[in-house]
Amino acid sequence: MPSGTDSVVRRLYEAPPDGFVAARAAAIAEARQAGDRDAAKRLAALKKPTVAAWVVNLVALRRPELIEELVDLSTALRAAQRDLRGDELRELSAQRRQFVSSLVVAARKLAVAAGAGLAKLPLGEVEATFTAALAEPEIAEQVRTGRLIRAVSHSGFGEVPRPRLRLITDDSPADGSSIGGFPAGGSATGGFPASGSATGGFPAGGPSPEVASAGSGREADLAEQRRRERELRTERRRRELERELNTATAAERRADRQLERAEDAEREAGHLVEDLDAELAELERRRTEAVADVARRKAARRTAEREAAEARRRVGDVQAALDDLHR
Repeated sequence: MPSGTDSVVRRLYEAPPDGFVAARAAAIAEARQAGDRDAAKRLAALKKPTVAAWVVNLVALRRPELIEELVDLSTALRAAQRDLRGDELRELSAQRRQFVSSLVVAARKLAVAAGAGLAKLPLGEVEATFTAALAEPEIAEQVRTGRLIRAVSHSGFGEVPRPRLRLITDDSPADGSSIGGFPAGGSATGGFPASGSATGGFPAGGPSPEVASAGSGREADLAEQRRRERELRTERRRRELERELNTATAAERRADRQLERAEDAEREAGHLVEDLDAELAELERRRTEAVADVARRKAARRTAEREAAEARRRVGDVQAALDDLHR
């Protein structure tokens, strides 16, 4: 069963984002007034969602069964792609497009019902986020929480399997100008005689079995060498790209951490200002009360002075009357 704080968090992310900051401040103040510092700290850490993220959150919070369908479809798509099941993958891909469209329609209806203007809804970002959730399990889990703070996108789809390469060992052009690296009808560079008919440099009677065998073996060796060179170049390029990707990913993570620290510092500074303003307001209230109390006490002192003077006057009058009696 969700706690009271969970209910507050849900209300914050269900409401349109233009009122998020004020609603969060009110919830924090209420938690502090109740003495629940943990709840106040948790609420203070919440970040305002973009409009696109809010629309996605609405679907996750109010139509969670659709998000469960999204997760199931995502799992099926990745399995079909990983196993290279072409027919099933094509069918699931078509189903994915239809399902994403239905999610966008549902999101639009929920947002309009919540008071958003249809013209201002970034439905393209909403669609990109649902598509990314189908491709990435981590994004799907973020969407499922209903606490998304910004839209996301995905450049590919799912786990991309390594392609099954078909190595081509015959490098001869289509016009037949070269066979195995030797010019057709010209002299061979591997010790073959240059004279003879136009059969590739061999005598008119055809090459001997030994020469033909040697030529075939040489062509095969050259083709194998070229294949290995291509593989080496491809492997070097793959490693370079992987290093670049790792470097870029690490830089992105550092930037995200730096941004998060900056946001936390800004939020803490803002909260400090709010706390100081509250303390100043409290001190001002107490000062006003103290000034009023001083005024009341001053009035009471003056009243007491008048009463004391009156009492002294009365004592003088009575004493004078007594003195008159003794005369």
